[in-house]
Amino acid sequence: MNYNFLTTNYKLLLTGSSGQVGCEMLPLLREIGHVWAPTRNEFDLSNLNSLPSKVQQYKPNIIINLAAYTDVEGAEIDSTSAKYINHLAPSVLAKEANKLKIPLIHFSTDYVFDGTKGTSYNETDTPNPLNVYGQTKLNGEKEIERNHDKYLIIRVAWIYNKKKGKNFFRTIANLCKTKNIIDVVEDEIGNPTSAQFIAKKISSIISQIYCVETTKNKWGIFHLVEESSMSRFDFACNILNEIKHEHGIVVQKINPIKRHEYKTIANRPQNSVLDTQKFYKTFQVNGK
Repeated sequence: MNYNFLTTNYKLLLTGSSGQVGCEMLPLLREIGHVWAPTRNEFDLSNLNSLPSKVQQYKPNIIINLAAYTDVEGAEIDSTSAKYINHLAPSVLAKEANKLKIPLIHFSTDYVFDGTKGTSYNETDTPNPLNVYGQTKLNGEKEIERNHDKYLIIRVAWIYNKKKGKNFFRTIANLCKTKNIIDVVEDEIGNPTSAQFIAKKISSIISQIYCVETTKNKWGIFHLVEESSMSRFDFACNILNEIKHEHGIVVQKINPIKRHEYKTIANRPQNSVLDTQKFYKTFQVNGK
């Protein structure tokens, strides 16, 4: 990666650095410049009034907001926390980025869509969230669009990190060591996407977004997921195939079930496959 345009004083503010994607992105960003990756206590997104002074004191050259309230079930119960972190805090970050005239990279979700489209979703499709989590993330997108003009909203989906965090991969891997039969939904489709994939792609485009003064189309909403789409059942089968030789695997069968058989508090889109053509047409990155 070529960052010759950057100086040794180039400063990045990274929120959510302890999360699944953040822990993968942090070392990559440290190759670019000085990174302030505050802890949740140091940069509390639910304490909105504390954020502006901290951003202005650090004066970053770019803000990358990975922090989010991602508990889809929990958001139905604690909608206030989801609202502060997913909706209101991005508004504050957008306003402060606008004051400093710096780019803001913010991460959103496939759950802004209702899943009724028969094909993959592109960036011009109309969002219609089915749950509180998706609605708060959509509201956050709108706040950024309203308050800043140099932003990338990156919609991701089905994120997993094999080594860290609460995610589908690790959940299935653990169940394979504790249950003989695992029931997994077969009629919910999306793009399983590794945290490493997201971290590498975003780190690789940071230099490119500084060329947007003459190519305004590099600002806006983009979808970024791994190319393969599959059901949760198929993903679970792939996970088992990957770990089947590990010590302690006891599962005998992964059983496909329908969505209505798996009771959840939050509704989820049946099809949340994302089209990534816009991202790859806009930015020069290595393959999909």
